[in-house]
Amino acid sequence: MFSNILTPKPIKQQNQGIATVLAFALLPLSGFATDIYIPSLPSMAASLNASSIQVQFTLTLFLISYGFGQLFIGSLLDSFGRYKISLISLVLFVLASLVIASTQNVYLIYAMRIVHGLTVAAIIVAKRAYFIDMFTGDKLKHYLSMFSIIWSTGPIVAPFVGGYFEVAFGWKSNFYFLSLFGAILFVLEVLYSGESLQHFSEFAIKKITGIYASMITTASFTLGIVMLALAYGMVMVYNMTGPFIIEHALHLSPIVSGYSSLVLGFAWMVGGLIGKATINRPFFGRMVVNIVVQVIFVIAMLVVMPHLSNLYTLILFAFLIHVAAGFTFNNFFTFCLSRFPKNAGIASGLTGGINYVIISFLSYSVVAALPANDWHNLALSYLSMVVLSVLVMLVLRGKKDGLAAA
Repeated sequence: MFSNILTPKPIKQQNQGIATVLAFALLPLSGFATDIYIPSLPSMAASLNASSIQVQFTLTLFLISYGFGQLFIGSLLDSFGRYKISLISLVLFVLASLVIASTQNVYLIYAMRIVHGLTVAAIIVAKRAYFIDMFTGDKLKHYLSMFSIIWSTGPIVAPFVGGYFEVAFGWKSNFYFLSLFGAILFVLEVLYSGESLQHFSEFAIKKITGIYASMITTASFTLGIVMLALAYGMVMVYNMTGPFIIEHALHLSPIVSGYSSLVLGFAWMVGGLIGKATINRPFFGRMVVNIVVQVIFVIAMLVVMPHLSNLYTLILFAFLIHVAAGFTFNNFFTFCLSRFPKNAGIASGLTGGINYVIISFLSYSVVAALPANDWHNLALSYLSMVVLSVLVMLVLRGKKDGLAAA
């Protein structure tokens, strides 16, 4: 029976609208898989008799496997289709969530978070490629520019829900929720979705390697991915440190931590909406203005907060910095995904894969160097990534022609 469910089928004309909605619904899955248990990190550490860095490592392992998974899944999706791989991945995601919710072994949790990363990578890359399979021209550009906006519903909703789950039921309830969420989407996919790939590529290693090499050696594409990593790296650094600052340094509850993450998720969405609204303005010019504004916000945080240090000023400055980060991500994500339409799966995988590999090492290194003690270390973390963003933009200045298509 399961093999019959996995048999590729074309998307019915009357179901195309629902299939598109389902594709959008799955895009925030990576955000849900990381952000829903952020308010639970301190209690998770206590429950597992683990240190803060050990439970933060569950986020890092997800990001590493999510990134590496995307690097290689694109070629499989272009050769064997999107539908079957997505369904298998959803089943494994549900099972891994149930295992995490039923264990106290931190190392088994590490293993299941790797499964989470690999399966979510397959699902997200397949759904991003779906839009390139099904749409062209201005409609495609419109949908691509919505990706970071739709994705931001995860960071908005997940920690908010997770904060209440933590207080009412404990940290394990977050993973029961993820399993239920995945199971529902699996059923809806079976009922309404199908195979979107029209032309299957031959799975020829030499040819695929050549495509990868061509993309990676396109300087503006690769540097664009670095900008994506630096933008989302700011969010991940807050995700890994914010709950400890709020619950330990400021002595507030996980619900407050959840609300704070909700506000910052909304900041990311605002940045994406501004990016979408300015999509027809000169690309390089609007990016330079955004980076300059971000530098000003970080400096202001370092200057003001020694004299006015509380939750509200912390969230205010983080909000402004995350808006600018969301703007950066929206613009560069649209650019990178639309660069190679003939190999959408590989381009989508490379964009997400390299991005998250960089994010995982960057965020963990920054948090290890600047532990989650107080707002000052968070501000210095932001500063380090903004400085790197400025350096990348200076390099991109010499690649202006490569960004003209954006």
